[in-house]
Amino acid sequence: MVVAVAIALLIYAGLPLAKAKAIRINCLSNLKAGECAFRLWAGDNNNQYPMELSTNSGGAREWLLEGKVFEVFRVMSNELSTPKVLFCPADNRVCATNWNQFDNRHLSYFLGVDAPCRDNTNVPEIKMSLFLYGDRNLTNNTQPENGIVQLTANQNIRWTAEMHKYEGNICLANGNVLQLNNSNLREAVQTAAPATNRLAIP
Repeated sequence: MVVAVAIALLIYAGLPLAKAKAIRINCLSNLKAGECAFRLWAGDNNNQYPMELSTNSGGAREWLLEGKVFEVFRVMSNELSTPKVLFCPADNRVCATNWNQFDNRHLSYFLGVDAPCRDNTNVPEIKMSLFLYGDRNLTNNTQPENGIVQLTANQNIRWTAEMHKYEGNICLANGNVLQLNNSNLREAVQTAAPATNRLAIP
């Protein structure tokens, strides 16, 4: 009986950790699916992403610079299929079930304003280390302008506790998906520091 109770307590204690791990894996899977959608869309648009192209050319750059991050993803709705892949289960926001209700309030991920397509051979290698997109729960303690912040190597950029308990996930322009704590996050920003690394945070 004592052994059974002890085992039950161990299982119960491990449930939050198992749940957190499952949520993190789900979030990473979302980022990988999104990166694939970006590349599929770029393949039909001269190896450029929606944030690189004007709305006049079927992109979403002007909308993004107005803080309408969701419009970039909505432009890629055919490639993404569902807005559910743009929602992290650790987020306290509400997941959109269709593209008509999808907006910044239903989006869990920031977007790299200047991230290039990795299939574009005209882009310098350093730009491949820019952030394509990732968990929105990061801050550099500056006031964003239209939801856009610029990251530099000397800033105190960090994750908040809002989603992954002071950690987060990021997809780089080169396609790598990373799990980062605050220390790793700052290293990633420093790696990309020579290039402009602006993030649009919904």
